[in-house]
Amino acid sequence: MMNSKLLILIFAISSFSNCILFPFQKEDSNDNLLLASLGLLASRSDWVWDLPPGFPIPFVPAENPMSRSKVELGRHLFNEKALSGNETMSCGSCHIQSLAFSDGKDFPSGITSEVHPRNSQHLSNVAYLPRLTWNNPRMTSLEVQARVPMFGENPIELGLSSNSFIDKLKSKTIYQTLFTNAFGNADSAVNEQNIRFALASFQRSMISGNSRFDQYTFRNNKSALTASEIRGLNLFNGEVAECFHCHGGFNFTDTSLHSGTQEEFFYHSNGIHDDAYYAARPSNKRGLYDLTGIASDTGKFRAPSLRNIGVTYPYMHDGSFMCDDANNPNITSGKTKTDCARDALTKVVDHYRSGGQNHSGKDSTLIRPFNLEPEQREDLVNFLLSLTDEEFLTNPKFASPF
Repeated sequence: MMNSKLLILIFAISSFSNCILFPFQKEDSNDNLLLASLGLLASRSDWVWDLPPGFPIPFVPAENPMSRSKVELGRHLFNEKALSGNETMSCGSCHIQSLAFSDGKDFPSGITSEVHPRNSQHLSNVAYLPRLTWNNPRMTSLEVQARVPMFGENPIELGLSSNSFIDKLKSKTIYQTLFTNAFGNADSAVNEQNIRFALASFQRSMISGNSRFDQYTFRNNKSALTASEIRGLNLFNGEVAECFHCHGGFNFTDTSLHSGTQEEFFYHSNGIHDDAYYAARPSNKRGLYDLTGIASDTGKFRAPSLRNIGVTYPYMHDGSFMCDDANNPNITSGKTKTDCARDALTKVVDHYRSGGQNHSGKDSTLIRPFNLEPEQREDLVNFLLSLTDEEFLTNPKFASPF
């Protein structure tokens, strides 16, 4: 017989869930058989974090607990073009798995071809970020952030302007099944909030931690890194290059949050542009200043995670650093991809060792000239390339189901 305390807990959770996460229609036996064959049947408390060594448990908001069925629904919705105004794009259009869920462009564009002011950030380990996007300190939740690409008007991304997308999802048998499994047993389960909650759950599942650096550091495989890469690791964490100040910790960024810790987030000007450049930019291209209106915040952006940096070029919020062979049609595959990353990363290292451009908002204690021999520069670039997790880029559990 079920424990009485457990019954009370289940009732409380069900009551709370029904207030904000409406269930769908009654399951039929065929749907259950289909889901069982796919391995998708799961309770709301069935999620187990299969985390890499050295990784803490991500923070998950109480109103949107993880579940296998919710993540699977989110995987479908992430790649669902019915979630755009003209059914031509999905989240996956600008967040491509083989590029660590970035898109390889200086600036993306939405369904109207309107060019965006900043590029698409990669989503590796986004579960650990307490602040999302490049420059918005108010964007703290994946659940809320999903509204921006879905409904945003400046710029237009997915371009949703009515609730017709909900009816489109309801008309598809697969979504009747997936929503039922994730949220319960009533027609109202297919709603805008549950869509956002499922998308957020899928994104939180995108954990990347099996690069050669991880194998060397956390899995005790001391042959995973070459001698050059180890020298680069020491430069990265040393007092000459001091890269670790903005790109430290297990996720290689100074913006992080996970269970049992306080959130940390910072915005920096790294001197890629000077004051005159930003003075000539429109109000949506000046960094943190766009949100605060404080002059000293001009040119400040969040330091991104360096994980999977070998495939997330062009680098910086505006794609300032790209390889010279950027127009090569094969740039996203094979040896050409690695060559492009190496070329672009060399430019990044050269920028930092020069001290960057003169900019009033630049932190000169962090961004200052330093000496680096050509061999050391190569070592540092080699180490950065070791941060790419090839398994993450091809893992079928993150792949489009379509």
